[in-house]
Amino acid sequence: MSWQDKLRNVQPYEAGEQPQIKNLIKLNTNENPYDPGEKVKQAILNFDSSHLALYPRPDADALRQALADYHHLDTRQVFVGNGSDEVLALIFLTCFNGQEPVLFPDISYSFYPVYCDLYQIAYKKIPLNQDFEINKADYIQPNSGIIFPNPNAPTGLCVSLDMIEDLLKHNQDSIVVIDEAYIDFGGQSAVPLIQKYPNLLITQTFSKYRSLAGIRLGVALGSQEVIAKLYDVKNSFNSYPVDSLAQAIGVASMEDSDYIQQNAQKIIETREYTKSELKKLGFVMPDSKANFIFVKHPQYDAQKLFLQLREKGILVRYFHQPRIEQYLRITIGTMEQMKILVHEIENILKA
Repeated sequence: MSWQDKLRNVQPYEAGEQPQIKNLIKLNTNENPYDPGEKVKQAILNFDSSHLALYPRPDADALRQALADYHHLDTRQVFVGNGSDEVLALIFLTCFNGQEPVLFPDISYSFYPVYCDLYQIAYKKIPLNQDFEINKADYIQPNSGIIFPNPNAPTGLCVSLDMIEDLLKHNQDSIVVIDEAYIDFGGQSAVPLIQKYPNLLITQTFSKYRSLAGIRLGVALGSQEVIAKLYDVKNSFNSYPVDSLAQAIGVASMEDSDYIQQNAQKIIETREYTKSELKKLGFVMPDSKANFIFVKHPQYDAQKLFLQLREKGILVRYFHQPRIEQYLRITIGTMEQMKILVHEIENILKA
């Protein structure tokens, strides 16, 4: 066996395109179009650069306290890492170690099967129904864990807390992970269920709602026992994952939550406007509760529309995969950006 044969071979996650094009309206990676806030700016300006010569606080105590206060939890129920992707990777490594497969939707966040392949975890994709909805009964079967986003990505659909609670009741021997990257744009968080169900683990991110995709901060919320095990694994891998500046920015963001909520409300209003306008043009779509919409035009090819919009300096996300190859995922930008999008789509359809 050669040394090449000993290298791990995996199919990596493909992130959204990040082109360096001037005047681009970038609606492909679900970034927040608004500023992260004045308190974040001040935290950056006031940061003592001499602290960068020292290792950061390994467990981000101040940030964990701010998150615990915000969510009405104990600090021992809060985990932080470099973006929710790292947090999710550690969750897969820590929590999904049974003999049965891990269950998640067939149309969902495409990093989940990548983690399973990387860690050699058995998994089973559960098909969404024809309306892209999760069927609760499909998840009441032997498993080593369950994970799905709520709202789901790329569909934007939410499930109810009652459904999540029912899944928890029927899967008490497995960890159920609810990936709440987009929960603050119209969904109802499952955080209140944590005290009742120790097998519930929730992930959130600072990237979307808090406009901080550039600093990479992710969160896990759960029982003290699960969080302690996550820290054991994290500390076996990297004792200092979240840098000092990111920790300071994270605390400042938590202190500016009222401002951030105002921006989220703008996005919600703009999303509903965009949904309404595109429906007038013949598009169909699930009822998204995220900061993006998932749209299809019955008489127009999605990939063709994707390329035509790109020529006009508007970048959206196209997925070349079964069941959704005729859909585009469109991030909600500012109202001005979305009005331009609607205008250009109207022109394309008329041509």
